Amino acid sequence: MLTSQKPLKDVFFCPEESNFYSYCLQSLVLNNCLSSETIIEFGSGDGSPVINSLNSTEFAGTVQGFEINSMSCALANERINVCGLREKYIVHNRSLFDTATPQGDYLISNPPYLPAIDNKIYQPFLHGGIDGITVTKQLLSLGYKNVLAMIASYSNPVGAIDYALTKGYHITDFIISPLKFGYYSSEPKVKNRIEELKQDNMAFYSKNIYLLAGVLFTKQSSSSQENLSTELMQLMTCL
Repeated sequence: MLTSQKPLKDVFFCPEESNFYSYCLQSLVLNNCLSSETIIEFGSGDGSPVINSLNSTEFAGTVQGFEINSMSCALANERINVCGLREKYIVHNRSLFDTATPQGDYLISNPPYLPAIDNKIYQPFLHGGIDGITVTKQLLSLGYKNVLAMIASYSNPVGAIDYALTKGYHITDFIISPLKFGYYSSEPKVKNRIEELKQDNMAFYSKNIYLLAGVLFTKQSSSSQENLSTELMQLMTCL
């Protein structure tokens, strides 16, 4: 039997966001894998998005996850064992940035993207820097050929996309979903920073809704991918 859900301040918990991440992973990555690819994951959380994706696809490769939160890591490995996925999904209790960069065909992540002046928030592991894209930019600097990253419209989405382009990436595909502000993004310290970013034209949202995009970046170029970059920027800034 799985352990009960940890408090929200200990382990990230947002079923809507996790389900969307899982859907993006299946649609943009796993369903397009033709052999036994190796996938590297930054920030595995409780493991549920990848577990759900593996149970819903015929992916024949392996996922190596890295999760710095020891409670999340323990819960993820417990779920992996219960689901019989130990040979396909391995989660390590350390940061991807604290080890030699592992080889992989894809890097995937729903990275920390809460903007705040510092990480003294409900869930410090979700802090994404002052504009929410610090970790995303670090991931795009690791040099993986393919990167699936979740990008929020209230966390400088144009800055994240522009940075990817400067690192030699182009957008292969993307999926966008509206989400409601939740427990973590509604924390006053975070919400105030989001409002500041909006004033600087770096955050885009309506009263209760923001957009989350699963974006597949690839290190190759074509005019169609450049068009996708423009299309994604337009959609992420429409609120």
